[in-house]
Amino acid sequence: MNKSILHLDLDTFFVSVERLLDSKLNKKPVLVGGTGDRGVVAACSYETRRFGVHSGMAMKMARQLCPQAIVILGDAGIYMKYSDMVTDIIKNEVPVFEKTSVDEFYADLTGMDRFFGNYKFSKQIRETVIKETGLPISFGLSQNKVVSKVATGEAKPNNQIKIDVGFEKDFLAPLSIRKIPMVGKVTAQKLRNLGVHHIKTLQNMPLEMVVSVLGKNGRIIWNRANGIDSSPVIQYNERKSISNERTFNKDTIDVKKIESCLSAMGENLAYQLRQGNKLTSCVSVKIRYSDFSTYSKQMKIPYTSADHVLIPLIHNLFNKLYNRRVLIRLIGVNFSHLVSGHYQIDLFDDNLKRLNLYASLDNIRNRYGSNTVMRASTMDVKSIRNNRNPFNGEPPILLVHRKQ
Repeated sequence: MNKSILHLDLDTFFVSVERLLDSKLNKKPVLVGGTGDRGVVAACSYETRRFGVHSGMAMKMARQLCPQAIVILGDAGIYMKYSDMVTDIIKNEVPVFEKTSVDEFYADLTGMDRFFGNYKFSKQIRETVIKETGLPISFGLSQNKVVSKVATGEAKPNNQIKIDVGFEKDFLAPLSIRKIPMVGKVTAQKLRNLGVHHIKTLQNMPLEMVVSVLGKNGRIIWNRANGIDSSPVIQYNERKSISNERTFNKDTIDVKKIESCLSAMGENLAYQLRQGNKLTSCVSVKIRYSDFSTYSKQMKIPYTSADHVLIPLIHNLFNKLYNRRVLIRLIGVNFSHLVSGHYQIDLFDDNLKRLNLYASLDNIRNRYGSNTVMRASTMDVKSIRNNRNPFNGEPPILLVHRKQ
């Protein structure tokens, strides 16, 4: 039996979510990512791409290429909320699916043709996602993961393609070699040096020659160019850890600033735990110094998702870890060993006032975004003046509109 593999990809996911939240961004050039000199473009709208902008590019360069672009810091909590919405839709529709990132999915529809037309069924899934979330999504359908993924890329924006069995090579042949998953800049340049610019040329090359040029990965790339792939759809399992990192615009030794950022990360991650009905039993902190040496320390704890438990632990780990008094480039916080469950009340420590506070803050974040509520001690004067909230921190609480 020929397999039937569906690949779904949310189009410019972060940008699309921002446009749902603010329709004024529609049809305008938008960049989402770090806003400092060391920031990176996490997502860019199609309007920016004609200027040479792409995801993974330094934000500084992207702004030079497209100075009229609207730059948004982004909100990981909001993006995860919409990603989970799409995940739930797919989970309810297909027997086996794999989630490879926040915006990319595979589903194995093999054998379902006897009950449904798989292309029609895939269209229904796509239409359901668009209707229930408002997000544009594209898909490719073929007999394997590689061809389906390439097909999705060709279907974008917001469209669909089916590649019939036996037409995989014909579909791939006219495309650039960069369209092959696993072919990056270095590999592509090696092939171009041989005069290989399109997949058709690679298809016609002897396998032995490709292996001699590209090494052990040559066989995989040659197979993919010929539409050959046997990798299975791996059943999706919920993640076992969540994390947050910040690279400072300028290496710093300002401990108060660092501790404010750590509090912000802890609060945001704890909120994500509660939103996902998760508890953590392991907290770790990472430091990367200006010389790029990296250190981390972790601590096992009773299961919890409470800010007032997790934030002090984060600071404790940082104080134990930071002993070089050298400029810091990056800090990070990770919660691992996640399990399903709700926050358990500590009869000796918690009170109704604290529990109601958590519920109220989470309700505000659910409605307006995870960064709409923060503790004022983590906000500097500039952040307040610009109506921007880069991180959360300690009480008292300050409410700020998410974006203008």
